[in-house]
Amino acid sequence: MSTRLIASFLLVFCALAVWQVFSIPESTIHSEVGPILAPSILVALLSLLGVFYLFTTISNKAPDCTHQEEDRPLKGGSRRVLYILGGGLSFIVLAKVIGFLIPAGLCGLGVSMAFDAKFNLKTLLMVFGIAGAFWVLFSAILGVDLGPIVQLPF
Repeated sequence: MSTRLIASFLLVFCALAVWQVFSIPESTIHSEVGPILAPSILVALLSLLGVFYLFTTISNKAPDCTHQEEDRPLKGGSRRVLYILGGGLSFIVLAKVIGFLIPAGLCGLGVSMAFDAKFNLKTLLMVFGIAGAFWVLFSAILGVDLGPIVQLPF
């Protein structure tokens, strides 16, 4: 898979992130800083970096471009990208439908598989443990509304 295509996918995900930021409901409490400030700053920075990455790939100056004839990328690059994209997409699509834990665990599983983690019980326990810890920290302790940890669709 070419680096230009990967950069384009990153910009598509940045566009999806912008859409998600604008779907955050307004706070019922009047304050100077609303709930969309931090996510919008983060998405703006990631989008800026995505545009910069696209320009560096177009000019063949990206650090992950091969510059020598004998250079070869690591095997399984397309599979790695699909793991990351699949994990992120599963979180985007499923978070509102079935709650936080399962989509966050699937997203973490996609990222870990992209970095060559083996699909076994240890990996599953780690990613779902991390997702549960984030839910406890943000939702239970800090009061950020992430929804239920698991929401049954019926």
